Amino acid sequence: MNTLLLDSDDVDEHATLADVIDAVEQAFAAFERGTTQMPAKSYIDLPQYNGDFRSMPAYLDTGEWDAAGLKWVNVHPDNPADHGLPTVLGTMIYSDPETAFPLAIMDGTTLTMKRTGAAAAVATDYLAVDDASSLGIVGAGVQSYTQLEAISDVRSIEEVVVSDPDEERVQRFVDAYADRFDVRAGSISEAGHCDVLSTVTPVEDPIVGLEDVGEHTHVNAIGADAEGKHELRDELLAAATIVIDDHEQCTHSGEINVPYGEGVLTDADIHGEIGELVVGSKASRTDGTGITVFDSTGLAIQDVAAARVVYERASETGDGLGFDMVGVDGR
Repeated sequence: MNTLLLDSDDVDEHATLADVIDAVEQAFAAFERGTTQMPAKSYIDLPQYNGDFRSMPAYLDTGEWDAAGLKWVNVHPDNPADHGLPTVLGTMIYSDPETAFPLAIMDGTTLTMKRTGAAAAVATDYLAVDDASSLGIVGAGVQSYTQLEAISDVRSIEEVVVSDPDEERVQRFVDAYADRFDVRAGSISEAGHCDVLSTVTPVEDPIVGLEDVGEHTHVNAIGADAEGKHELRDELLAAATIVIDDHEQCTHSGEINVPYGEGVLTDADIHGEIGELVVGSKASRTDGTGITVFDSTGLAIQDVAAARVVYERASETGDGLGFDMVGVDGR
């Protein structure tokens, strides 16, 4: 029995967003029902390299299928300029829960982008106004592309406003989508007054205030993934209905980690976890709901769910490189 090796092109081809969005939604529901195992994300801090490693194992059982895996991922901001490498590099090991056989080893960088976009899409589907047609994006890095691709799968997005101080990055984004959307560069406030806003920056000094968003804007706060990161100003968070992906991760390293640690926000200010909305135990957006915020830190169960999609589709088409890693006799 062979282990399937899948590179970034394989993952990109087979992590079809509609399927990944559905799988991530099922993962959120399983998390809420308590049919997952997901130890806390562990960090290895490497200040001498301005980077870190993160270990993310998980198992989930949706009732229809189960899956297990481990993602080994990093964040090294100096990589693009100093080494010609992406800031984030990841490797995913996808295993058979029954036997522990390594079914696949795949690129985790593209997988991370797809499942992160999918999580924002799930939250947008439950929290954005039904007729949302405009999307603002703050930060024109690699994740901005997947945010647009995924969110446009759940809402009929027509207008896109992207804001980033790097004019070249903004122009690349505009050029990439000019034939599909009414897309233009704009200020943070112009982006924030769209029906949906995704923030995908690594900042520690908040850049989006209450005055920068509309009365019914849904915000996907994606950038904060480590302690101290903070994209949205406290007055915006205080005015919003806040939905998180996981209490432990969000209060430690998500968008709410700084105001929560300072006591500015408490558990009383958190509406619920996204899984509670998926299973219906907490209300989604209603006509009377104003600003909503989804604090997305990224859960290992999302990676495992997305990896299953990639593996199943690649197996069906015969893509990837099969190799005998364990040995024919299984020893």
